[in-house]
Amino acid sequence: MPNAVVITGISGNLGRALAKLLHRHHRVVGIDRRPMQGKPKDLELFQIDLRRKKVEDVFRRGDVKALIHLGIMHDPRMSQEEHHTFNVYGTSQVLEYAARYKVPKVVVLSSSTVYGPSPNNDNFLSEDAPLMAGQRFSDIRDLVEVDMYAQQYMWKHPEVETVVLRPVHILGERIKNAPSNYLRLQNPITLAGFDPLVQLIHESDACRAMELALRPGLRGVYNVVGPGIVPLSSALQELGRRPIPLPHPVARALVQKLWEARLTSFPPPELDHIHFPCAVDGNRFVRDAGWKATLSLKETIRAVLGETPLKRPKATESAPAPVESASSPASLRG
Repeated sequence: MPNAVVITGISGNLGRALAKLLHRHHRVVGIDRRPMQGKPKDLELFQIDLRRKKVEDVFRRGDVKALIHLGIMHDPRMSQEEHHTFNVYGTSQVLEYAARYKVPKVVVLSSSTVYGPSPNNDNFLSEDAPLMAGQRFSDIRDLVEVDMYAQQYMWKHPEVETVVLRPVHILGERIKNAPSNYLRLQNPITLAGFDPLVQLIHESDACRAMELALRPGLRGVYNVVGPGIVPLSSALQELGRRPIPLPHPVARALVQKLWEARLTSFPPPELDHIHFPCAVDGNRFVRDAGWKATLSLKETIRAVLGETPLKRPKATESAPAPVESASSPASLRG
């Protein structure tokens, strides 16, 4: 009987955290072109590029009960052609093999950023909202295309329990995405006159959501929210940051120059996320899967400092109060 859970992109920081969680109860098989540091002895790793035909060998054995696809490259400095072929073609290849060898469960990790921050956004976006991020941020187009490809796969293969997860901004000690990098800055740029609400989720909760998506019978597209929603200014205050407010045109020009000079890891288009709202409604995942984040908002925010629930200091500071539960957005709409 098939008993292996295949994780693509397992050598990344999030992939390693997911493998650590799953391998206690599942036989985990990883696919990544990078080596995996600290690999558990009972974890099998295939060091292969997803675009290579050899990936099929992993599925040909017929022992795969689930695929979790994390193998998406996020490197805005890489050429768009390399980005596109790895992300989109790699995704199409691995899903084709999953279908060919009748893998019954497929989980694809997307992101709530596919909706795109915009002044025209509703207060809380449902899973049915259009995916508009690619219009303003070309490097997100691949992720939008991967998300849409996964949805097509869901309808093309109704016999497969396909789950597409769109978590809010993931934070963690080893996570090196734009939100985590931004919150690590001592003097981050903010946009004068704007204080958007932001939604954050701890990497361990994001991994729990992916484990939960393996539940038999669960299928569909789901926004995955964290412990609440908070103004950007409160998150920065919790971390003791000293933001530098700038007019939007000045900030964009400055970040562009810093980016071109390789003096920042924060891509200029990411400024939209500290300018316009892009909050999502997580009720569907709560209803269908019983989802609830386990870490507090304070713990989630402070994860970028390297703190964990097991080693956080004895602080007496009060946590920033959530504006409203992200799974109950109605009060903000009124």
